[in-house]
Amino acid sequence: MLIKLNWITLRVRDLKASLGFYHGMLGLPIQRQFESRGRQIAMLGTEKETMLELIEGNESILKKEAGVSIGYEVSSLEEAMERLAALDIPIVRGPIQSNPHLRFIYIADPDGFEIQLAEHG
Repeated sequence: MLIKLNWITLRVRDLKASLGFYHGMLGLPIQRQFESRGRQIAMLGTEKETMLELIEGNESILKKEAGVSIGYEVSSLEEAMERLAALDIPIVRGPIQSNPHLRFIYIADPDGFEIQLAEHG
């Protein structure tokens, strides 16, 4: 049996703000937007990768204390940090170098979800 991770779902308060962050600032492509059962939904990412599903709603938001983060790989952490600074997106933690081949930082999306940007060298 083959199992492949298709998407990760985040319930967000304001889909427009979240799209501004993930698409407008981080550059994730929007694959599609639609409505289902009265909820606005957007699927972001590239076709061959795990998608990010954003669902607008007023459900309780995942708390930082839950220890959940979403990680994206970047080709250059230095370039990513320069872009974040230009966009006024603060770095929450880092940069951290856990071993000689991995450096990363954490930022937060509009709902406080932690996003890890990692460079493998």
